[in-house]
Amino acid sequence: MKILALHHVAIICSDYERSKTFYTEVLPLTIISETYRSERESYKLDLAIPGGGQIELFSFPNPPIRTNHPEARGLRHIAFLVEDLNTQISNLTSKGIEVEPIRFDELTGQRFTFFADPDGLPIELYETLA
Repeated sequence: MKILALHHVAIICSDYERSKTFYTEVLPLTIISETYRSERESYKLDLAIPGGGQIELFSFPNPPIRTNHPEARGLRHIAFLVEDLNTQISNLTSKGIEVEPIRFDELTGQRFTFFADPDGLPIELYETLA
């Protein structure tokens, strides 16, 4: 087997419009396509991640809540590579998003931080090397 790249990350949200606004206006990611599947009462929003890859944002009636924190088994968080972490943090806080204090990767020395999407999914911003 040879993996070429990460294709997508799928996220199920509790409030489609709130999450759509968050991912398209706060982050902001570009919409590739949006589909309503009436038989499932579900939206599927495909969002482009710069540099390749996608986020698939799903809505379903009454999805169960996330039952664990980042240290539990399963998906821990989504991480985006950014330039100038301070500017990105200022942009998020100006939109009312709470951001954790900056941390340092003990293996690489790089700076990073976390914030959450509307459903509490942890999102990391990892600063690229200068």
